Amino acid sequence: MPPATIRSKNEPKLSRPVQVAEAIKDWVVEQGLQAGDRLLGEAELIKLFGMSKGTIREAMRVLEAQGLVKTRTGPGGGTFVHEVSRQRAKALLGNYFYFKGLTIDDIYQLRVTLEPELVASLAGNMPEDVLSLLEDNISEYSSPASTIEEEREQHIASLRFHAILAEQAKNPLLGFAIDFMVNLLSDLTVYRRLYSPPNVELWKQGRDHQERLITALRDGDADQARSIMLDHMKMAWALMRQQEVEVQSKFISE
Repeated sequence: MPPATIRSKNEPKLSRPVQVAEAIKDWVVEQGLQAGDRLLGEAELIKLFGMSKGTIREAMRVLEAQGLVKTRTGPGGGTFVHEVSRQRAKALLGNYFYFKGLTIDDIYQLRVTLEPELVASLAGNMPEDVLSLLEDNISEYSSPASTIEEEREQHIASLRFHAILAEQAKNPLLGFAIDFMVNLLSDLTVYRRLYSPPNVELWKQGRDHQERLITALRDGDADQARSIMLDHMKMAWALMRQQEVEVQSKFISE
């Protein structure tokens, strides 16, 4: 069996089926299998890993739950390597952070570092249709919100601007990390009601930064794009932290 995945000393010992699932993943990588390729049959897996039928079946259930394999029945059926979608990966990783009590500071500490470098790498390299998509996105919050519900929708839409940028990243890890943080911040904003009370200054400055950023991206000015995004992140961090404090104070007073 391939060597087990390295774990920290504080992690609980993995069950036998989970260990086998990890070994199967290692084997898939070693064999260079891609999404859509057929895995070995059950009898072959039993022989390859020296495990019982029950253990192999449990291991396959683990992999299927993780979204890494998919079973099809009928003619041409079997178990196939399956690529985990970005949406599913974000959902699974989000479950890990669900009880971590993340704060605005936790998220923006990373955003302020990563997003300026992302836009610098994209300057001059973005298709016009994507730039137009960013402009269309900004048009969704062309004026300050008049209701709390509209404020919430504008917050989510303004974060979508950053998700669109993340999708253009040439570095898939960088793009995923930023997209995941945007998703976390969107969820945090909604369930902690950080859009209430409305913050006109956040809307005004945020929209202005985004408009100037599009210009820098279109002009291919990497330094300007980096500078605008850095200012945008610092501004949003300060104002969102203020929103977080106000919401917490209101909750305590009630």
